[in-house]
Amino acid sequence: MGTGKRGLLAAAVAVVCAVTVLGAPGVAFASPRPAPAIPTTPTTPSTPTAGARAPALPSTATADKNLEAVRAKLEALYHDAAVATDAYNAAEEAAQKQSAEIVELAKKIVAGQEKLAELKDRAGAAARAQYRTGGLPDEARLMLSDDPSEFLDGAGRARQGQRATKGLISQLTRTQQDLEQYSKDASAQWAKLETGRKTKAAAQKKIEKQISEAEKLESRLEKKEKARLEELERQAAQTAQTAWLDTGILHEIDSSASAQGKAAVQFATAQIGKPYVWGAEGPDSFDCSGLTSEAWKSAGRAIPRTSQEQWKQLPHVPVEEMRPGDLIIYFGDASHVAMYVGDGSIVHAPRPGRTVTLAGAGSMPILGVVRPDA
Repeated sequence: MGTGKRGLLAAAVAVVCAVTVLGAPGVAFASPRPAPAIPTTPTTPSTPTAGARAPALPSTATADKNLEAVRAKLEALYHDAAVATDAYNAAEEAAQKQSAEIVELAKKIVAGQEKLAELKDRAGAAARAQYRTGGLPDEARLMLSDDPSEFLDGAGRARQGQRATKGLISQLTRTQQDLEQYSKDASAQWAKLETGRKTKAAAQKKIEKQISEAEKLESRLEKKEKARLEELERQAAQTAQTAWLDTGILHEIDSSASAQGKAAVQFATAQIGKPYVWGAEGPDSFDCSGLTSEAWKSAGRAIPRTSQEQWKQLPHVPVEEMRPGDLIIYFGDASHVAMYVGDGSIVHAPRPGRTVTLAGAGSMPILGVVRPDA
């Protein structure tokens, strides 16, 4: 490989690396309004003054109502973070493909330049040969020949030479056209890569903002309020799951997992307890679609990286026909995905602050089911 080729390939790879690496921006966010704390009953109540009425303490129902408002706010923040995470992951996946395409185009450009140089050398050699024979074309030299056999032999060589010259010109033209097209394609991929970089950076900023606000909101809760909030979350999930089971759906779901589906379930359930981290694909942490895509990758089938693309690209199956290994897509915007493991349960990476866990398949609004190995 020549120095020029090595230089171009190195430059192409360096460019790809440079544009696909995002620095982690340090962003400060305004603190959300604190959630109301649950008042506690004092151990030694003060004695009211004469004629004054002791202040009424908020009831448990009022406190739960306040915490329900906090729970709804947290759900909204984490949902928005999930949507932004999907955008980030999509931009990352696209960047990887575009980077690989730019590298391949760089290789083609190098090969095309080498071929063009070779063809130009051949054309130059032909021109020099003609100059050495006095600049006369083959036809003219044949007409001046006194030897008929030489004339006939030369005529054949002349026709061969003409064909070779035409072929050489044709190759030169095609090679130049190819190089021009490769250059245009590389420029287009570069533009897409730059657009994707901006999309990725904007998504990262939004993710960090939403998570930061959620964490600040939770940090303002007292210990017992946090415990009660978690209990309210479990109750909401259980209520939704019970309503889903009450439809009799489990009586209809009786499909067995495929061999690949079993392998995907085995991988996903082995990750239980690992933390949710947005954009993560393992091995130590996952986001929701990172878990499902890696699980199916381990089973030998590559699927789209994001929950939205999994919903768009993978074959849909009716909920009553789902089997272990199938992916359940949640919410109207396909912002969450989990893997069905059977008996009405899923394994998923819920959200920041949580770990990969088992849950009820009906604990969230189901958009539909997709099957990677349909």
